[in-house]
Amino acid sequence: MTDSVLRELADDPSSRKRFFKTLGGAGAVSAFTVLLAACGDDDKENGSSRSSSSSTSSKQDNASDLKIVNYALTLEYLEADFYAKVIDSGIIKDKATVDLAKRFGETEQQHVDGLKAAAKSLGGTPVKAPKTNFDDVLGGGQKRILATAATVENLGAAAYLGEAANIKSREILASALAIHTVEARHAAALNILIGRGFGGKGGLEGAIPDGAFAKPMGMKDVLAAAKPFLA
Repeated sequence: MTDSVLRELADDPSSRKRFFKTLGGAGAVSAFTVLLAACGDDDKENGSSRSSSSSTSSKQDNASDLKIVNYALTLEYLEADFYAKVIDSGIIKDKATVDLAKRFGETEQQHVDGLKAAAKSLGGTPVKAPKTNFDDVLGGGQKRILATAATVENLGAAAYLGEAANIKSREILASALAIHTVEARHAAALNILIGRGFGGKGGLEGAIPDGAFAKPMGMKDVLAAAKPFLA
């Protein structure tokens, strides 16, 4: 690919969209970033000053993204542990529902693994898993367990949406949006399973948000909602 084509892609949003679509989404973004870095401006004199400024900016961006990644990782730890405890409790007897819980739990664990890798890629240390307490939920039986699962999944989706605009790295943003979609689909399946239907209160109940656009939640509100499940 020639320098002129690369510059066209850099300057023209429509060209970038076609390029990413052709190569395949997030992977294309990563490849495009690498290509631009390798084939960038030939002006070495100006490039040196930009490199210094870019390095400082990159460190700041990484620190900001690391905070968000570890925040998301904390929520994914919570979800993965919840499903593990539900399965171990043996409270749910229906095989199809148990299989669904296992599948969702495996997915949440994959989110944990992916976010830990993302934290390391940013030069940071993944946050440790928090101690959880789901005794009250488990004591409420199957109905309360599934209702809590649906609420927690909706909470996860709202949390990712709440931080999307603050993420600096394209690769981290692409990963976050991919997880956000899965969280939302988990929530929809669970809400329908327990008979909540499509409506809900405040976006944490129901299979779809209240209105055409999902409502994001900030860190403070998300952590406050998750607090009852933390030991």
